[in-house]
Formats: sequence, C-alpha cells, structure tokens
Amino acid sequence: MGYSARGRRKAFRVRSWQVFVNISRTLPNPGPRDARWIEISFFSESFSFLTSFDMVNADILGLFQERDFLRICAPMVRYSKLSFRILAKRHGCDLCFTPMIMADSFVQSAKARSNEFTTCTEDSPLIVQFAANSTLDFVNAAEIVAPFSDGVDLNCGCPQRWAMKEGYGAHLLTKPETIHDMVRQVRNRVSDNYSVSVKIRLLEEDRKTIELARSLEAAGVTFLTLHARTTQERHSPIHEDSLHEVCQSLKVPLVANGDVKSLKGAERLHAKTGCKGMMAARGMLANPAMFLGCATTPLTCVQDWVNISLDLGTIFNCFHHHLVFMLEHVLSKEERRIFNCLKTKSAVLDFLKDTYGITYKPGESGLSSASDVIICDKSSIREENSVGAFFTSTVQEDESYDDTLDSLGGLYN
Repeated sequence: MGYSARGRRKAFRVRSWQVFVNISRTLPNPGPRDARWIEISFFSESFSFLTSFDMVNADILGLFQERDFLRICAPMVRYSKLSFRILAKRHGCDLCFTPMIMADSFVQSAKARSNEFTTCTEDSPLIVQFAANSTLDFVNAAEIVAPFSDGVDLNCGCPQRWAMKEGYGAHLLTKPETIHDMVRQVRNRVSDNYSVSVKIRLLEEDRKTIELARSLEAAGVTFLTLHARTTQERHSPIHEDSLHEVCQSLKVPLVANGDVKSLKGAERLHAKTGCKGMMAARGMLANPAMFLGCATTPLTCVQDWVNISLDLGTIFNCFHHHLVFMLEHVLSKEERRIFNCLKTKSAVLDFLKDTYGITYKPGESGLSSASDVIICDKSSIREENSVGAFFTSTVQEDESYDDTLDSLGGLYN
C-alpha cells in the first residue's frame, strides 16, 4: 500500500455518514478521480479508511537504486494474496505483486474489487497487476487502485489459451502499439512517483524484444519484467543471454523472471545478466524465506504463516495450499499424503502441533482482519473458494508437480 517509512498513511474506523462528512470537508470540488476514490471507499457501513492527503507512495525506482537487485514476489493467481505478501515481506522480499486481476470486471463491479484486492498498511511496496485488452480499462483500473498501492503492472506474458483468445496477456505482444498506448495513457493519469510497469515475454528474436522494450521505456515505464521464455516455451531453460542483451539496451531497470528458485540462483543470474530485479514464483511458494538464503522453509516461517493467515481470516483452501507448498520438501512422502488431504483448519493445526509443535497464536502477527484490512472490494479470474484442477490433480495425489505449475491453474504469467 503506497506508503513509506518516512510517511505512513493513517487508517481510521469510520461509519458511512462520517465518510460523507469527511469527504465533503476535504474535497469541496471532487473531480472524476476523486469520485472514483469515494466510490471504492464508500462501500459499507464500517470499514478501514485511508485519507488521500496522508498517502505517500513508495519510491519504486528508488528501491532499485538502493539495492544490488530487488527480491520480488511474482503475481500468482490465487496465491499472492494479502496474507502471503505480508509473509514474503517479513522474510526477505523487497516488493510484491498482487495476483493478475481482470481490469474490466474490476472497474465495473464493486464485488470484483472486494474479492480481488485487499491491502493493509504493512502491504507496501505493492504493485497491482492487471490483465486488460483496452486502454480505457487499464487506465480506469489504475486510477482506482492508485490511492491504495505503489504501482500498476500490465500483464503481457500470460500464454494460456483463454487469455490469448480474449486478447489478454501474451496476445498483446502482437500489438506493441497498443501496449505503448496503454502505458502512455496511464502514465499521463497518475502521479510521477507512481510506478507503471509491464511484464512481457521474449519475442522470436532478441532484436524484436529490444524494440518493444525500448518503445515501452519511451512510453514512460518505471521498470520492465521479462519472463525469459517465448510464448511457445513452457519448461525449457530460460534464455539468460537474451536477458543480458535486453538489460544492456535499457536505461530503466529490468526484472528477470523464470527459474529463480533460491537466493544463490538469483545472485548468479544477477551477476550474469545485470538485471536489477529477480522475480520468483514457484520458488516463493515452496520457500517464502528463499531470499533470506534458506534452503527450505524454516519452521519459524511456517509459524508466521499460521499466525498471519488466521489473524487475517484467510480462507481454508488458501491457508492449507500454502502449507502444502512450504512443507513439500520438509515432510516425508507418507506425511505429505496425509497432510495434503486434510479438510479442516483444526485438522491442519492438530497435524502441525503434533509434528512440529506449531500452534496458532492469535494476535501474535500484529494484524487483524477487523481493523487492518483495507478493501478496494469478485473473483473475475478464478472462483476464490475453488480448489482448482491444479490442486486436485497434482498436489492431493502427491505426484511430481514441479513441471505443471505454469500450465495448470494459471498460477504464473
């Protein structure tokens, strides 16, 4: 959420009529952007509320300049939600992305905003990623989340058939002028220190990828993320030389994505390519403390996940799934078979207590779903409470699923 240590935003518990009074006093002549901000704040009788004049966006570009490279948690459908982002930031992550959100539904539906985007004062720096196939949808979505985040990102990397068919994700790579226009229009509508970025894949030739990257640089991106595979490639090794070539051609920071599964691997890739950011997806799921140099998920991280997720009221499927990922390389095969099929929170907590002495400690996370969660407030990508074909077919059966994560469930893009 857009704040920094130098200027944190204040959250207040207010009633709906108080919102009207406060807005009347502070925004005597609200414009279109203010009206949209009022709309997303004014959604229920009691909620956490941020005043616009308290907001200080985190300086994303400054973060790149301060570190050798940024440790970044990738956008992951279903999984890079608020609870996990907090966990990641407490365990070495510098910057987190939301899951990919459908911009059109987000703009049109209060239910979509409620289900797809929640944040809190600790959730910074934060980039909100959108899938959009029109400039208007991307611009409107960006303006809605700007008061509650530090940047927006346009997904131009998702290679799934449904996305390509509907003109989202990697399909946009065939329309570089459209991507350029989307970036330029958003850049013109948000503040200068608000980050605007794009996540792309490699094109058939490095020359074409460089041309696209330079076009987006000219349009005003703060940084770019490059998944170092083409749209047709899924599990082949990433093209590290291409990352280096694209990185050398740009003035803005380039983030490397693909096969970043450990701190050592990130450091090696940074040294070889010069990329200023290392984005991890699969590695973060398996080990949220990977950027601290931990080889497997430490039990202290598991304990933190239990406290954070339950204090914030995380739904069971999400709570359980993350533990399945974290404990994959910790549990024995037989223990995994048992743990992966547990159906209730109490059963999971009993297992953790009996096996590791881990118990839920209410309030220890310092977070509360009642007072800390801020809702911009429909799961337009996936049903929130759905287990999903990915989990049913691969995790519960304890088959090897390392190679299927990109294609089943659309986790990473």
